Amino acid sequence: MRAGRAADLLADLSQPLIRRTCLTHVEERPARAGRRGSFPDWVDPRLLEHLGERGITAPWTHQEQAAQLAHEGTNVVLATATASGKSLAYLLPVLTAVGARELDPAARRATALYLSPTKALAADQLTNITAMSDGAGIRDARIAVYDGDTPSEQRRWVRRHGTVVLTNPDMLHFGILPGHEQWASFFRALRYVVIDECHSYRGVFGGHVSMVMRRLRRIAAHYRAEPTFILASATTANPELSASRLIGQDVTPVTEDASPRAGLTVGLWEPGTRTRVDGRGPGGAPETPSGPAATATADPDRAGDDAVGVGAVDPGEAGGEGGSIGGPGSRPDAEEPLRRSATSEASALLADLVEQEVQTLVFARSRRGAELVSSGARRLLEQKSERSHSPQLADRAQRVAAYRGGYLARERRELEDALRSGELKALASTNALELGIDIAGLDAVVIAGWPGTRASLWQQFGRAGRRQERGGDALALFVAREDPLDTYVVHHPETVFGAEVEAAVFDPSNPYVMTPHLCAAASELAIRDGEEEIFGPTARELLSTLAARGVLRARPTGWYWTLTESAHELTDLRGSGGEPVRIVEESSGTLLGTVDAASAHTQVHDGAVYLHQRTSYVVRHLDVERAVAFVRREDPLHSTHPQSSSTIRIRQTDREIAWSGGVQLCFGTVDVTDQVTGYQVRDVFTQTVLAQHPLDLPPRTLTTKAVWWVIPRTRTDGAEIPGEELPGALHAAEHAAISMLPLLATCDRWDIGGVSAAQHEDTGEPTIFVYDGAPGGAGFAERGADDAEAWVRATADMIAECGCEAGCPACVVSPKCGNGNEPLSKPEAQKLLQLLHP
Repeated sequence: MRAGRAADLLADLSQPLIRRTCLTHVEERPARAGRRGSFPDWVDPRLLEHLGERGITAPWTHQEQAAQLAHEGTNVVLATATASGKSLAYLLPVLTAVGARELDPAARRATALYLSPTKALAADQLTNITAMSDGAGIRDARIAVYDGDTPSEQRRWVRRHGTVVLTNPDMLHFGILPGHEQWASFFRALRYVVIDECHSYRGVFGGHVSMVMRRLRRIAAHYRAEPTFILASATTANPELSASRLIGQDVTPVTEDASPRAGLTVGLWEPGTRTRVDGRGPGGAPETPSGPAATATADPDRAGDDAVGVGAVDPGEAGGEGGSIGGPGSRPDAEEPLRRSATSEASALLADLVEQEVQTLVFARSRRGAELVSSGARRLLEQKSERSHSPQLADRAQRVAAYRGGYLARERRELEDALRSGELKALASTNALELGIDIAGLDAVVIAGWPGTRASLWQQFGRAGRRQERGGDALALFVAREDPLDTYVVHHPETVFGAEVEAAVFDPSNPYVMTPHLCAAASELAIRDGEEEIFGPTARELLSTLAARGVLRARPTGWYWTLTESAHELTDLRGSGGEPVRIVEESSGTLLGTVDAASAHTQVHDGAVYLHQRTSYVVRHLDVERAVAFVRREDPLHSTHPQSSSTIRIRQTDREIAWSGGVQLCFGTVDVTDQVTGYQVRDVFTQTVLAQHPLDLPPRTLTTKAVWWVIPRTRTDGAEIPGEELPGALHAAEHAAISMLPLLATCDRWDIGGVSAAQHEDTGEPTIFVYDGAPGGAGFAERGADDAEAWVRATADMIAECGCEAGCPACVVSPKCGNGNEPLSKPEAQKLLQLLHP
């Protein structure tokens, strides 16, 4: 896109009367020239010739530095911005090593393992690596993907002949390390391990992957290999610390980005009220029905603006920071005009951008949101085409599509190829396209709703302007949802611009994470005395505990797996909650896609409207036991919105400590139960509720560990916290406590959840719960209980030192609140926290 056009586009988008006040801030990031280095002498001359033919005569200096460190055998993490050429940095040493024997028969055979967090990224890199090796004529580079989509007949070939194998941590855990004997020749020659997008390994998932990396190093050592690790990361705080924690070895960072950067115009956008958009007065705005009073753990990445499912648990996160049980719901005041949803606004913006031939990517917070943005933009373009009798607009409408998890692999590849070729003008995607898939030529990115972290925000913004010609520019828009956090961001740009991105936080020494991996390691190879040190200083104690329980057998030579069950089934790296549910077209038996087990009850329940690439289906029946949802093709003029209830019950109190004033600090086991109880049918155009239907679905219960405070009502009354403000005080204190726990426990905010209750049924008093999001617990709540005094003090200080009046994302507003950050009362939370001092 030519220089200056992004600013012109932004001005055009905000010109209409109904949008004039939507743009709250514009930030211009100027273009930057690159700094060239030189190719090291050791690079395969065939690669140099091929790169020269592509116009690459010298690397950027950060590529040269990272490649040189890796060639010398130094573990390295390259943490630079999106589209800075990290792939070339690791492909130079990898392909040079793999092809060395073709140039020198005395050279050692070499193989490489590439790990990515998603199948889509691995498939994308397969294309890139194959093109480079084939272009250079490196015959020994036999490149193949080995993941869940790889046909069984191809897997044997990959194990025997692959020299550059692309996979993911899940397949490494379940499919490669358990059968390492079949990979013996590959492991003997293993020279490099590339870990792409390593910043995505955080929280409990990051802890699991760190254990898999240690098991990988141990298996490689068994075959007398000591691979060098090359990690690629988006810009993140302290990348060397998280990278070294991930692999269990020292890592050298390369962080100075020398690549050229296209100019980027960033706009913060707050949708207007429906009054301004459609001309209706406050009384004409449709109401949003209130959800159940008992709310907890709503999933921010699945609910979205158009299908708020109260109580849906995200398997990859602990869930949300719930509202107050027994407190007011999140229903807007019917007398106030409602804001247009971020999904609707993104659809309109996307239609306008496509109309102007701007290739655009929209990031939505949910799968349903991605489908709705895509279909909404297409509908608007088709309507404009009919009004203006423009066949060009009708053609452009057909070049807008959705992209998300749950699609079949073939569909994902086709969409990626169509976007690269320009056949598609726009995609509406979940964060599945946030990672480093090489998509060239995107002119604009629109983000509908806060993605959770500044790191993710800039990673998504970075999709715009890839491979722009020097002097060109790109456009990025953040569209706020009707949520206090989003609203705060668009009115406080300093939270985005100039603020440091977050670090990837996880704890490889967590015993809840380490224990199943010690079992898996012992089943792969007996853990010899002294070998346990690779897993960390606490491993020996855990091994002794497992032996005492009869899970492992301790002998003078080490620890052995004794059970007949597979040790690798003891843990699920991502906590997906069970077998994915297949979505099958009833009349033809065609498999349309899949949905993870944890989301099935909210997305494909009986009667649900399911959207799949411009086509609507209605779920006839969800067979929970067989994990299949049968759907039929329909075009309903309604949407469906699940309703859930959530409860937290105390199963066992392991610890109870009396604090001052009758306050009790407790730690123990709890059951967090969510159940989809029914769904609403709403008019697709007005969102008017047409009907409400009950559902008879089994509850989903997470049994985990929690820490909780029980505060006598007499104490809250004595602190002059009004009864009507108590739910907001508890809720705000809960949010603040969750945000501060990572200071004490090496965890991520997304690893933990919370619930507060003005009168909990088990305690009979106001209660605040903070719980681990992993089944059985992950040690975070226990760490909080161990150092609760410091935790409470830090939480109270944080709120007191924040300069806002009513609460903001820096203190009590949560990016993942299941109750829309309602109700919240910062002033009353400050009084409440004073009661919690022991």
